[in-house]
Amino acid sequence: MSHHLSGPDGRSPRGDARLDLTDVYAFAASGGRTVLVMNVHPDAPAEGAAFHPDAVHRINIDTDGDHRADVAYSFVFSDPHDGPQTCTVHRATGEQARAHHAGGKQVLTGVPIGLDLEPAVVVDHTFKFFAGLRSDPFFVDLDGIVEGFRWTGVDWGADKNVLSIVLELTDEDLGTDGPIGVWARVSLHEDGRLTSVDRGAHPSLIAYFAENEGRDDYNAGEPADDLAAYLVPFTAVLQHTGGYDRASAERTVRTVLPDVLRYDRSRPAAYPNGRTLTDDVSSARLAMVTGGRITSDHIPAHTDLLPDFPYLGRPHPARSG
Repeated sequence: MSHHLSGPDGRSPRGDARLDLTDVYAFAASGGRTVLVMNVHPDAPAEGAAFHPDAVHRINIDTDGDHRADVAYSFVFSDPHDGPQTCTVHRATGEQARAHHAGGKQVLTGVPIGLDLEPAVVVDHTFKFFAGLRSDPFFVDLDGIVEGFRWTGVDWGADKNVLSIVLELTDEDLGTDGPIGVWARVSLHEDGRLTSVDRGAHPSLIAYFAENEGRDDYNAGEPADDLAAYLVPFTAVLQHTGGYDRASAERTVRTVLPDVLRYDRSRPAAYPNGRTLTDDVSSARLAMVTGGRITSDHIPAHTDLLPDFPYLGRPHPARSG
């Protein structure tokens, strides 16, 4: 899959789906604005869905190419047991953007979470914000992959929901009018400390490359350290799965490490230059890991996407049974 079930043993981090980062997107909106999306909670329920109240969700933005956050938007959610869930949004820059805590300026406070068919969109000066339940745009023949690339024609994500955080930002909000790097992180307050339990940008890296016992370390890591920590083992994976020679495997791994989604906004968004909601990232990753032997899982993009903010489709109803 994409970044779904990214904890050890193919589970969600800490065994809690609310902490599971599923996908990150970056693409253009009208008027020269940029849309950033982070989704969590694979297979979120249509009823009773809520963000984890002890977590800090974060979208990181690198403006100078050093794979460290220069601007960060953090999202902290109220306890749903205390009433309808709300969100407080923080914007941090500089050194504050590099800490995992929700620091910087509170730019929105007590914003309601959208759990209904019609999204609750907040417009605040220069940016738009939404957090709530949406249809998962990720598409893949997961059963076909599991069964040794014997395709079933069934889209695993066709009826799935996620909890989505969507920002539509100006150049001023992003801190630059040039290329950016984007990644997301979910951190959890536990035992008196804040621990990073999931992070990523490029789809399917953990699924195909990270060893089970190393997933917690990966999720706690920083993109700036990725090449030193993972270039050699990820290169070995490609040599094994795709038949690459070492030099070719290393060049290919460098296209996804550091684990930062680069987006040059002077060019159209299409993965790996940003990522739109219809980019076929499953096929792209299959082609990578098989050395081009398999180039598609034959599942098309979803057709329930919206033409404007927050872009993700309306949530699916509760499934029977």
